[in-house]
Amino acid sequence: MMTLRTFLTGLLIVASTGLGFAQDENTFKALGAPAHRKVDVSWNRFYDVDGLASILKQLHVAYPTITKLYSIGESFQGRPVWVLEVTNRENGDPERKPGMYIDGNIHGNEVQAGEVVTYTAWYLCENYGKVDLITELVDSRVIYLLPSINPDGRDYWFHNANTQHSSRTGQMPTDEDKDGLMDEDPFDDLDGDGSITMMRKRDPDGRFLPHPDYPEFQMVRAEPDERGEYIILGDEGVDNDGDGRVNEDNPGGYDPNRNWAYDWQPHYVQYWAKDFPFSFPAIRAVGEFVLAHPNIGGMVTFHNYGGYILRGPNRDGGPLEPQDEQVMFDIAKRGERMLPFYRNVISWEDLYPVWGGQFDWFYAGRGITAFTSELWTPKNMFRSNDTGDNARGDFLRYLLLNDGVVEWKPYDHPQYGAIEIGGVKKEFGRVPPSFLLEEECHRNMAFTLYHAAQTPLLEFGEIEVEALRDGLSKVWVEVRNLGMIPTRLQQDIKHNINRADVVMLSGEGVEVISAGRVTDRFFNRVEAVKARPERLMIDRVPGLGVERVQFVVSGRGKAKIVVDSLKGGRIETVVELP
Repeated sequence: MMTLRTFLTGLLIVASTGLGFAQDENTFKALGAPAHRKVDVSWNRFYDVDGLASILKQLHVAYPTITKLYSIGESFQGRPVWVLEVTNRENGDPERKPGMYIDGNIHGNEVQAGEVVTYTAWYLCENYGKVDLITELVDSRVIYLLPSINPDGRDYWFHNANTQHSSRTGQMPTDEDKDGLMDEDPFDDLDGDGSITMMRKRDPDGRFLPHPDYPEFQMVRAEPDERGEYIILGDEGVDNDGDGRVNEDNPGGYDPNRNWAYDWQPHYVQYWAKDFPFSFPAIRAVGEFVLAHPNIGGMVTFHNYGGYILRGPNRDGGPLEPQDEQVMFDIAKRGERMLPFYRNVISWEDLYPVWGGQFDWFYAGRGITAFTSELWTPKNMFRSNDTGDNARGDFLRYLLLNDGVVEWKPYDHPQYGAIEIGGVKKEFGRVPPSFLLEEECHRNMAFTLYHAAQTPLLEFGEIEVEALRDGLSKVWVEVRNLGMIPTRLQQDIKHNINRADVVMLSGEGVEVISAGRVTDRFFNRVEAVKARPERLMIDRVPGLGVERVQFVVSGRGKAKIVVDSLKGGRIETVVELP
């Protein structure tokens, strides 16, 4: 048997021969991780709002030529909503590049969303110029990254006692129990351990029992023919306002993901919708930002949990054109391959309906391919579909060594008398443990960048100039889309959300006599426009497809051809007229 002394001696021998733990510039480069980091971040932990902002600021200082950092507004409590814009600013105007929008943490307790977005920003910066696909993406697109659009809720979850499921809301005071007071009956951390766990009370008529295998933190319902030992009293707390209820008016009390200006419904239809669309400052700031950036062609918002790639619509019969559905299905299908145990599903059909949801507004209101990624699935605990009580208990006991467990302890409650408090900490359940967090960040980053790479990107294909009689020339132009996503979704075209793409020809002494879209390239059929032929409007350039146009012009010399697409970018070239 190897003794501790033998083991340590072996380590010293290996280290002295240069075969042990390498350091600094000799560190072995693991695939998928930059070997030399300008900004060294630990991705196996979580950061509060200031922590995330610090990482963004460090990235901007380290990579000033490809980043721009700014706040687009403030939360209700005055915290900035940070955006890190990543693009090669020396390779075209960022405002005219195809854009990808990425945000997270719209619900305060869904904290790993902030880490995924920030990791994506970090990975883009650290690998620019090193990984070809990253370099191509940053050169050709602009990526807008907003780690937390609910910074108040995030910090409340970090710095206050909460359950796994709170604080979902923002922190604008709200009268949830309609008693004329606001936020007056919150959770109470009775045992002072930083988590809100469960209260139970011994009762011979109770219907609950300690779990047979995990009695220290878990309860189960007694069988129909079995006597119980306990009643469950709910989450830790007392009746602070004397109304006979406990924890019924926590801080906030609304849902920022029910506050968007498409298909919004009032509180009596959509619970937690609040007063009117965009009534929350941070949500309004995001809406104004997106309206000001019509170049955004793709969007993902990160939530937790369950392991879903959600696509619209959010309700039965909601907005979704069949052509657009196919594009989003195909993108999400690739995501299923990249994200083990994640499922590509329709929101209302496979989860629940939502009115006034974020990705419906992005798609239906702005013509953007949009997804919600519900981060983390318990199936990843044991890489198994078994997520029941035993799997949960085994994971806590054998992989987390009961870090995450709050064992039962007695407490003298002012209303309930002698009770016991225990269960699991707020950090267990909805968020991955530290050793799985970086994997969650990386896989979701990779899928998001795959989506970004499918946003429309235009280039010229074949261009032919043919001399005609009487000083006229025919100019044939092919415009290709390198992305899977068309320059305009069918939803956009149907509702005239954004202007059509434009192909223009101009030059000194050059006049465009006629122009049109080529409908049959083999038989030279052209659908001529009736007015302004020098500015030819086309509905869209299809994904991974081509549009062909023809101009008949008079004049000689140089002529400039410009293609201007809000979501596909602006390209131009010069041809010589004979």
